[in-house]
Amino acid sequence: MHYPAEARVDLAAIRRNVALLRERAGHVELMGAVKADAYGHGLAATSAAILDGGASRLGTAYIREGLALRAAGITAPVLSWIVTPGEPLDEALTAGLELSASDEGTLSAIAEAARRTGVTARMHLEADTGMSRGGSPLAAWPGLLDAARKFQAEGVVELVGLWSHFACADIPGHPSIQAQLECFHAALEMADAPSHVIRHMSNSAAIVTLPQARFDLVRPGIAMYGLSPIPELGDFGLRQAMTLAAQVGLAKAVPSGSGVSYGHHYTTEGEVTLGLVPLGYADGVLRHATGRVDVLAGGRRRPIAGRVCMDQFMIDMGSDELRSGDEVLLFGPGDRGEPTCQEWADNLGTITHEIVTRIGARVPRVYGVDG
Repeated sequence: MHYPAEARVDLAAIRRNVALLRERAGHVELMGAVKADAYGHGLAATSAAILDGGASRLGTAYIREGLALRAAGITAPVLSWIVTPGEPLDEALTAGLELSASDEGTLSAIAEAARRTGVTARMHLEADTGMSRGGSPLAAWPGLLDAARKFQAEGVVELVGLWSHFACADIPGHPSIQAQLECFHAALEMADAPSHVIRHMSNSAAIVTLPQARFDLVRPGIAMYGLSPIPELGDFGLRQAMTLAAQVGLAKAVPSGSGVSYGHHYTTEGEVTLGLVPLGYADGVLRHATGRVDVLAGGRRRPIAGRVCMDQFMIDMGSDELRSGDEVLLFGPGDRGEPTCQEWADNLGTITHEIVTRIGARVPRVYGVDG
């Protein structure tokens, strides 16, 4: 290990996961969601692996993420779907990013940028089919479509996509799923768009459970990184790509009854060896992980002892030996008995998305095979 802590990313696993999802989706395109630094896995290297695995397009939340892909030399089509006031629209169009609009104001601002730059904006329009987040409500949808047609006739906009997003695809059988599908079909019927306009709605959970929602393109996110979109249904053959590891910074023996870390919420039972692990809540190890998750050290699971601090936490080795420089695995695919990311999420009452995207920027991403 070259650093006191590192997030090891198995790019081969990502390629396999994407290929598996591509096969599952059938004869439709695949847009890999690489927002939030590719879910914490590192934007450039991970995006290249996703494209190698069979994705034809990439998707980001923000324009600055799309521009970062271009700066990294990635030329595949990129959709950036959150456009807020003050965004660098001219730069986005010049870089060839596809953009999304949910209202006439945003669409007009993009059309104006297209006039300034002389670059036709390739646009996706989002319909709100029941997520009540982004997207145009169906009542406003005809007005948005009319505005898009007007700008398209002017030559400043080209309509290339119509899309929506599921609220509960990860809850199989939820009544909102069918309601949203029916709403999206209604939105598509209103649009009456030519066949080359891409229709898309499926996230990771929908890809594995809703073949009727695949349309022309699917948008996997968390599943590409080997984390199940519906954990109660299993792992779907996916392999976790990230392993979070650290070196013990200090090992020391302390007497029985020693209070450990802030607040002394943990007290040693007997004389034990404590190990200092140089990761903390500034690096994404949640403060409330105290007492809720284990790590692997010395071949066994060990509890986090006492409060997680900003830059470090302690582990209790009991009577087992530990030395400075020894490796600790916080989570990984589980091959060596280490906790998985799903275990962390379950024990912390959250989802795997939050675990991997919280890993901070000062933890280097190191790329290889099998973590």
